Amino acid sequence: MTALFEDLIPVAVAQVETPCATADPELWFAQQPADVEFAKALCSTCPVVRACLAGAKEREEPWGVWGGELFERGVVVPRKRPRGRPRKNAA
Repeated sequence: MTALFEDLIPVAVAQVETPCATADPELWFAQQPADVEFAKALCSTCPVVRACLAGAKEREEPWGVWGGELFERGVVVPRKRPRGRPRKNAA
């Protein structure tokens, strides 16, 4: 993830301490909704969050957390849904 990040953000900005460069890279591509929300929360403290989000939108990132937002199939989605069928409501 660090090499990818450095390719996406100008060198002057890449020298800034960012959550995606210091935390587990798998977190930004997590399957569990709670992990995705944690990654989004980490992004909120990032000094380059706006540039990251703008770049991800421009590239239509296929998936993952970019700039504090979750991307699926190149578009921002509000939250990650758990796998499987939804629970039935109790009658």
